[in-house]
Amino acid sequence: MMKKLYYSIGEVSDLTGVEAHVLRYWETIFDNLSPKKNRSGNRNYSDEDLTLIFRLKELIHEKKYSTAGAKKFLEEENSHQPANSSGLSAEVRRDLEELRSFLSTLSEKI
Repeated sequence: MMKKLYYSIGEVSDLTGVEAHVLRYWETIFDNLSPKKNRSGNRNYSDEDLTLIFRLKELIHEKKYSTAGAKKFLEEENSHQPANSSGLSAEVRRDLEELRSFLSTLSEKI
């Protein structure tokens, strides 16, 4: 199965268990949650958006942070990341590392 580049708000809601109206509300609070919109104005969520939504769900629904508390927590967490941190999810970093290894092997054969 091929991984999708973008997900609709309905798909994101199904995947994360967060209702669409909550996702739209979170967009107004969390600056780094800003899905692209297509020509008809529908939201297109990326894998990075999904990673953030799962993190927000953990903080707000499971750890019982307020939205303001979750925003402050994420800001502090991001300020403590090393300067060379890419901000990519672990899954994306792993995929990139596999791709780098494949390309390296391929270039040796050429």
